[in-house]
Amino acid sequence: MADKTPTDYSESSIRVLKGLEPVKQRPGMYTRTDNPLHVIQEVLDNSADEALAGHGKKLRVVLHTDGSVTVEDDGRGIPFGMHPEEKAPVLELVFTRLHAGGKFDKGKGGAYSFSGGLHGVGVSVTNALSKRLEVTSYREGKVAKLAFSGGDVIEPLTLRAAGEGDRKTGTSVRAWPDAKYFESSALPMTELTHLLRSKAVLMPGVTVTLTNEKTKETQSWVFKGGLRDYLMQTLTGEPVIPLFENEGFADASHDSFAEGEGASWCVAFTEFGLPVRESYVNLIPTSAGGTHESGLRDGLFNAVKSFIDLHSLLPKGVKLLSEDVFARASYVLSAKVLDPQFQGQIKERLNSRDAVRLVSNFVRPALELWLNEHVEYGKKLAELAIKAAQTRQKAGQKVEKRKGSGVAVLPGKLTDCESKDLAHNEVFLVEGDSAGGSAKMGRNKESQAILPLRGKVLNTWEVERDRLFANNEIHDIAVAIGVDPHGPNDTPDLSGLRYGKVCILSDADVDGSHIQVLLLTLFFRHFPKLIEAGHVYVARPPLFRVDAPARGKKPASKVYALDEGELNAILDKLRKDGVRENAWTISRFKGLGEMSAEQLWDTTLNPDTRRLLPVQLGNFDFLQTESLITKLMGKGEAAARRELMELHGDAVEIDI
Repeated sequence: MADKTPTDYSESSIRVLKGLEPVKQRPGMYTRTDNPLHVIQEVLDNSADEALAGHGKKLRVVLHTDGSVTVEDDGRGIPFGMHPEEKAPVLELVFTRLHAGGKFDKGKGGAYSFSGGLHGVGVSVTNALSKRLEVTSYREGKVAKLAFSGGDVIEPLTLRAAGEGDRKTGTSVRAWPDAKYFESSALPMTELTHLLRSKAVLMPGVTVTLTNEKTKETQSWVFKGGLRDYLMQTLTGEPVIPLFENEGFADASHDSFAEGEGASWCVAFTEFGLPVRESYVNLIPTSAGGTHESGLRDGLFNAVKSFIDLHSLLPKGVKLLSEDVFARASYVLSAKVLDPQFQGQIKERLNSRDAVRLVSNFVRPALELWLNEHVEYGKKLAELAIKAAQTRQKAGQKVEKRKGSGVAVLPGKLTDCESKDLAHNEVFLVEGDSAGGSAKMGRNKESQAILPLRGKVLNTWEVERDRLFANNEIHDIAVAIGVDPHGPNDTPDLSGLRYGKVCILSDADVDGSHIQVLLLTLFFRHFPKLIEAGHVYVARPPLFRVDAPARGKKPASKVYALDEGELNAILDKLRKDGVRENAWTISRFKGLGEMSAEQLWDTTLNPDTRRLLPVQLGNFDFLQTESLITKLMGKGEAAARRELMELHGDAVEIDI
């Protein structure tokens, strides 16, 4: 048997990570690693949960000169006795075991009915990612102390009787975050200050203090007025109507929600300024929103809509959407959810499905009642929402036109590509619906779009620019490429251009050439900057296919010829290869529609094998060229055209 190599995969290859090892190996799964704010927030949230449960009126954070952070509260203190099953002090378990904590005990009389902590992972993550962590618990007249390093106990639990200088109850945690786990070891002061201030807002009457030993500064927040005070201080625009503030919580007899579940909120509507939007679940800031915000949005919309319907305020043709009511809304929302489900450990988004119904059920009736008691405010709010709806609909019409509102009436409409990368995107303007069908099937969906054109395109040489969109085909082309018609001296906005290559794809016959000329006329006359910037191309599909038999070592093959000249060259080569006369088969494509999707890909769409000619303006006198095209394309120029053909008809060389 061969020696075992290091790359062997066997039973011994499987590693089981124990204790806090998973956190140290993959910290990004458990916390934010750009800076240590989130690991400090985990400690802070535990102290806030104590206040939320009605225990404690003070929360203090100290930033020490050595880079450590202390979080103190006057809550009940973490129990430090032995756990009945685990046979280890509870204080030690909370900081060293994942999924251990008081937040799982949600039953009647549980330690925390409502809490932000759900996973029981929080402070154990803080401990795992700290060089040192000290925890002190004041409880039952005793003081318990423990110290850890990298999540391991380095100073076992000590107990002493509480002295005169000690607090009665509470917890103090001091952590030294380990810089090796974070991109920056510095705490972002603006975010920390905002976090502490918001805790004070959401817990009226609780004093939150931040002390910075380096700068010797202390900031303190206590909000008696809660959400209203906070929102008024934060708003940048003047409210159109008075602030709508209320709260609603389920009682013991509620048939859908647990006792105490619900929300408090304060909403302001402003005409100008940036909206302020903050939401929390059990005091945890949900920066990415979630289902509780959806509930607020739903409740506000339905209340305003029913007020508008009741008073028949909606103008004809205006459709009100949720975003119209919400567009100018600023709010602070604080929801209480018994068992919140968050997206990810950092809890930035609430995912609990029932929270939509929970918040909406309390917001809607409260706002409906308030609006009908203050009809003049209701009408102002309705006016704001209707104005937003009208603005949106106007913008929507523009966007719809840009995206191709008229395309829908064509039997073969624009089939877009998936990529948004201009460098790779291509649109093929294809002659005929049947060819469009083959092109759709044969294309590369990632980067190639297909716009089938029915019949011959309008000769636009003498069409005024503002009348162009009366023609469906031209409207669709302009909308598909995302650039408005313009003249040679204009500076059009090319930022809306959707494709790096606009390719004209028509049959290789006389009719196909005519369509090509009509489209080139359109681009030269009304989209000259597209040609100038090198975005317009002409695809050259083949006119013939030669099926050659096997010869010598060469297998049977299919060869495509662009025109008769190429066909003759192919036949000459076959003769040289010793293929007997007429042993080959020549097929002439009557049009693109006759090609299968595979043939169309091989000959015309595949960047590796196709022939795609860039359309270039070259060095010419614009006026002279314009005069020549006028002779060729002008409606009243039959005599000039005849003269041109008589003079030069025998010397014409087509060069596109």
